[in-house]
Parts: sequence; C-alpha cells; structure tokens
Amino acid sequence: MRYAQGGGLTDAGRAARERVRLQAVERFEGGEKNREIAAALRVSERSVERWRRQWRERGEVGVLSKGSPGRPRLSDRQIARLERELERGPLVHGWTDQRWALARVKALIGRLFQVSYTVEGTWRLLKRHGWSRQQPARRAPQEGIWSLVKCDIGNLAAANLGQLTRAVKHKLKQIQYRPHLVDGCLAGTGLALDG
Repeated sequence: MRYAQGGGLTDAGRAARERVRLQAVERFEGGEKNREIAAALRVSERSVERWRRQWRERGEVGVLSKGSPGRPRLSDRQIARLERELERGPLVHGWTDQRWALARVKALIGRLFQVSYTVEGTWRLLKRHGWSRQQPARRAPQEGIWSLVKCDIGNLAAANLGQLTRAVKHKLKQIQYRPHLVDGCLAGTGLALDG
C-alpha cells in the first residue's frame, strides 16, 4: 500500500512498516520469491519488488524508512514578510489584476523564500495565519444576469451547440420581459436602467 507523504502514520506505525521491510530482507536472503514474500507479509508484489531492488542496490540500508518528509515551514519572520508582500497587492508582483489566487500566493512564496508549497498547503498556511478567501465587495450586474440564465440551463444536456444557443436566447428573452429580475441584479451596484 502506498501512503501519502508522511503516510498519515504515527511513529509507531512507521516503525511497524519498517519491521515489515526488514522481514522482507530476511526472506530475500533466504532466497524466497517475491510472490511468496508478498503473501506472507500481506503487502503488494510491487512493494516487494521495489524493496528487493533497493536491497540489491544499497543493502539493508536501502529498505530502511527515510522518515516523514515533513512539510516546508516558514519562520515567523518569513510569515511577517509574506503578509507585508500580500498587503502590497498582486500588481506590485507583476500580475495584471488585484486578485490573490492561491496559485499566485504559492508562486510568490517560491520566489521570496525558495520554498515549494502545494496549492492546498498554501491555503492551509494562509488560513493558519488568519487570511481568508477573497470575496468581491459587490457583484457585477452581468454576473447576476448570467447566474439567472445558467441556473435554468445548468442541467441541460444539449445535443449540439444550436440547442444550447436556443436555450440561452429563450432564457434571456424571459428575463427581458421581467425587468424586476434585472433590477434585482442591479441593486447595490449604483447602476440603473434608463427608461
């Protein structure tokens, strides 16, 4: 069985897994076949093949656990610098708009500190330090109208582009004759329809 980084195991669990590897080494030395070892130790043949290869190349040391890789950590000083850089905004760092997407924050961390985080790890880091998802202060009116259109056609399994186009046009026509729907989308934007 393959485990994620660190395996989600306790130290005792990692030690037990290492004992299994060492039992496999004893069986390699005894001349047993991979299939027999896998069945006896209740692991996959592929794991046994990998352990055998490591054992041939480096001996018993080759099959020993290398321990949990851990996760990259930023010091308190680095966190403070990251927060200052995030407050300066994405434009300062070369992006064309003011959105801090997680991929951008991940790239910024890599540039500033030469540390690689996953996007999920970046999110956890930000959350741990009190940052939250960005929410637009207000919604653009076209987004409100589009949400009205797509909620009606979201489950449409169109056979072709023509069918989808007809469905969107039909929904837009319905909205055109119900101005109160459009007014609801404009509320809070400061915009109004002339008429």
